[in-house]
Order: sequence, then C-alpha cells, then structure tokens
Amino acid sequence: MSQYAHPEVLVDTQWLMDHLNDPNTRIVEVDVSPEPYKNAHIPGAVFWNIFTDILKPNLSINFDPIAIASLLSRSGISHETTIIAYGSYPGTGAWIFWLLQVFGHKNVLVLNGGYEKWVAEARPLATELSQFPPTNYQAKILDASLRVLREEVLASLDSEDCVLLDVRTPQEYTGEMFLMKPPEAGERGGHIPGAVHVENTLTLNADGTFKFRDELQTLYSSQGVTSEKEIFPYCAIGGRSGYTWFVLKYLLGYPKVRNYDGSWNEWSRFPDLPIQTST
Repeated sequence: MSQYAHPEVLVDTQWLMDHLNDPNTRIVEVDVSPEPYKNAHIPGAVFWNIFTDILKPNLSINFDPIAIASLLSRSGISHETTIIAYGSYPGTGAWIFWLLQVFGHKNVLVLNGGYEKWVAEARPLATELSQFPPTNYQAKILDASLRVLREEVLASLDSEDCVLLDVRTPQEYTGEMFLMKPPEAGERGGHIPGAVHVENTLTLNADGTFKFRDELQTLYSSQGVTSEKEIFPYCAIGGRSGYTWFVLKYLLGYPKVRNYDGSWNEWSRFPDLPIQTST
C-alpha cells in the first residue's frame, strides 16, 4: 500500500489480525442494521448504527458534537484511542474516517477490503457483543475545512476551477432512481448541473480493496477530476462522497477536496436550485 499518497491511514487484514487485542485500538463496525453484527463480526468490534448513531431522522449527518462524544464514550474510546473502521460495505470505513476527522479525532485507520475481505480469508469471527468501560470523551470544535455547504456549491456551478463530482449510481445520476422510494418531501431526481459522474464503486477491486494509485489516477483524470482543481464530491446523504473524499485526498493526495455532505438529500429538496435529469 506504500504507493498511495498516505498509506499510513490504511491497514490490511493481517495487520488487524495481529492487533486484535491491542488495548489502544478500538475496532468499529458501521452498518444500517445490527443484525449482521450480532450474527458475526470481527472480534472486539463495537457496533455503530448508521441510522441512529450517525444520521438524523431526515437522513442528514448529525454534526452535534455532544452526540458524537456520547457515541465515542459509550464505545470505550478516548482521544488517544486508534479507531479501525469497517462495514459490510467496503467504503464505509473511509466515510467514517472523514466523519471522525471533522470531529477532530485524528487516530483513525481504514480496513482495506473491509468485512468482505476478512470473511473471504476465513479469519475469526465473534458473536458475543463487545463491551468496554465507557470513557468521558470531550467534543472538539468541528473542522469546517473538510466540508462544503450548499451556498458555495451553488456559487461554484460556473467555475472552471471547481469540479462537482457525483459519485452515485448511474440510475441516481440520470434521475431514474430516488433516495426514497417513492420520493418524499419534495425530492427531485437528477443531478447538479455540470456534475461529473464517477461512481464510487469504480475505485474498488473485486475483493473490496482499493485499486492501485495509477488506476485511480486514470479513473479520475480521464473525467477532468485533476489535482489542481477544487473537488466537491456528493452522493445521496454524504457517505459515498465522504468515501470519495478519502480516496482523492489520502490515496491520491489531491490537496483541495471538500465533501458536500448535504448532497442530493439536501439539494433536491430546494425547488429553486437547478437540476439536470439527462446524462
């Protein structure tokens, strides 16, 4: 993994195997339902529920520092703890990396290949729930430099120095598929005008690991997503775009990337904001 711009933020399955009992680390599984975790998870992993621990009821990310401090405290995490993040979907760990950077927790590592690769290699799994003594985690001021808000995205639509990067599925990009089924609360289908489309899953190998740096570089540069420009990735609710932020900034070393975490969940519900529904 040394060919990436910042290989130190990735760990492979063997590294994690060797550090399962390290008291200074905390493994975190993040998913939409606790059932898969209850059935089998990486030994020592605690569970975070995307819908109840990360998102608010309107599916926007919960940026309340008190809420994240409570989550980290109940997980037995202090400011000195190194967090290893993964999920059933390979990109989940990279999204959580971005989120924790926003909250100022710098000691975060992403499991390359995630749960999928761990299981494929027949590594040990646990069914007992992991519990640790709670801490008194103190919230920090949010790092606003990692986010871009709706007003700035709107102002960037005609800028040649900015690239809006839609990382959703082709069906979401063209407006054939909606975040909610059926669409609710004024959601419209389509994409932000001028947005380049590069689905986030194109960055992965068949085993769920990240593609090599030169492959990633070609994937993005062929669509005009280059390092001298400012890049604003977005998706449906900010998760896949947070993952893409990680790929661009930490694997490729792009210096000017900010996640539009409001994403389509926010943009589509403002009737005065422009959208496109064609490719």
